[in-house]
Amino acid sequence: MRVLRRTLGTLLALGVLGALASCASARGDDAPPGDVRSGKARSAASPTPYERLLPAPASVQAAGAGYPLAAGTVIRTGPAGGAEVRRVGELLAQQLRGPTGLPLPVVHGPAGDGIRLRIDTRAEGLGEEGYRLDSGPRGVTLTARTPAGLFHAGQTLRQLLPVSGPGTVPGGRITDAPRFAYRGAMLDIARHFFTVEQVKRYVDQLAQYKVNTLHLHLTDDQGWRIAIDSWPRLAEYGGGSEVGGGPGGHWTKDQYRDLVAYAAERYVDVVPEIDMPGHVNAALASYAELNCDGRAPERYTGTKVGFSSLCVGKERTYEFVEDVLGELAALTPGRYLHIGGDEAHQTPAADYAAFMDRAQQAVARHGKTVVAWHQLASARPAPGAVLQYWGHDRTAAAEKAAVAAAAKAGHPLVLSPADRLYLDMKYDAATKPGLAWAGYVPVRRSYDWDPGAYLPDVPESAVLGVEAPLWTETIATRADLEFMAFPRVLSLAELGWSPAVRDWSAYSGRLAAHAARLDAQGIAFHRAPDVPWGD
Repeated sequence: MRVLRRTLGTLLALGVLGALASCASARGDDAPPGDVRSGKARSAASPTPYERLLPAPASVQAAGAGYPLAAGTVIRTGPAGGAEVRRVGELLAQQLRGPTGLPLPVVHGPAGDGIRLRIDTRAEGLGEEGYRLDSGPRGVTLTARTPAGLFHAGQTLRQLLPVSGPGTVPGGRITDAPRFAYRGAMLDIARHFFTVEQVKRYVDQLAQYKVNTLHLHLTDDQGWRIAIDSWPRLAEYGGGSEVGGGPGGHWTKDQYRDLVAYAAERYVDVVPEIDMPGHVNAALASYAELNCDGRAPERYTGTKVGFSSLCVGKERTYEFVEDVLGELAALTPGRYLHIGGDEAHQTPAADYAAFMDRAQQAVARHGKTVVAWHQLASARPAPGAVLQYWGHDRTAAAEKAAVAAAAKAGHPLVLSPADRLYLDMKYDAATKPGLAWAGYVPVRRSYDWDPGAYLPDVPESAVLGVEAPLWTETIATRADLEFMAFPRVLSLAELGWSPAVRDWSAYSGRLAAHAARLDAQGIAFHRAPDVPWGD
């Protein structure tokens, strides 16, 4: 039997096309296969070769006969891992039942044929999120050191099966682990409000590509979206507006908890953001005492930035900060709280630094790690604070140098360059939603750069990961959200997970083959002209 051993670089050079994993979710909200925008039917009846996976795996060995799924196929969990591994198995079964049409019962007990989920804490080279997938005539074995790794293995397995029908998992082995620990997407629900159910759908879409962080921009000038018991008017009044004058809305604490738990089941950490000391008109409108003159402004429904500021000299301001961050920390099991810090144009530099000192201290008191936009580099980042860089090619060299100095001082960086990963930037001049202040961001531009060598004087070791923000000044519907995110968020997934090998020809071919799966999920994605979609 001839064994084909291929590393990522060879795989990418092949440039072969493939199919994306089925996105049938536990909620059953997927549309039937078809081109949402053109109505053209699609088919992906053949199994997907290993070379066609996205994000591309670190190492592949294709070998021998594969495993055909059939009516008798079961998913086996255990013996190690307990209830959490069984839950991963149940979720995988739910994700596979729709497209395969098979019952796929989940059983816990002795090994046998089928799809086997296995925890091995001694497995080498896998880390906290990596996995090994072995496929042969008697079954498929997913091995990982942690349940998170098993979940990611399951998402890869989904991509090895066709859009519809049982199919066969091709024979061979994948050994895989991520390049960066932090692989994120941000959603702004402050400019336009989105419901928890809409965000859950986005979580499902992200998790299938091994994106492990959802950053939620919960507050801004236009709206306050999370209930705070100690300051109830923030949500009740400050949440009642949005860009364009719509009704806005907010999440209750129970709704937020539900989303956080839903994301956690898919190994996606939620990072909530309360933007301060600027971007706060919704808070200022809700409580006059947060204003230096004691007078509350009107609610704001425009799109300008940089005009609002908390009153840095008032002690009441810091009571507000303590209360809000404390309640949010209690709701959020993840390690990070994001405190914004960008575009505080109405806050003098000395006041900004003093305010951020105290806000960071509040985060620490509640047992969390600070994340802030990279403007914190111009103040005094707390030990361990993570800086999120959103500059672009035209950003001043001095600003980039301040970020590099912070990185050299030990502050991890999350890279979100606006002219690469801002999903609200237009693809081109014809794109209807979106903005273009950072320039157009076609799909190739979102993919064709290296986070490990992006900022001058910043080594890859200082890069915690990458994140693709989606700001919603011009985005008010699920359809527009998904159109702007897809397929560029898949570039984010590959940049964050796969080894540092870039080949646009190969990537665009693999991306094109995902169209059938995106169609099946009901995503009206942007069909970039330089991607060979085949239609």
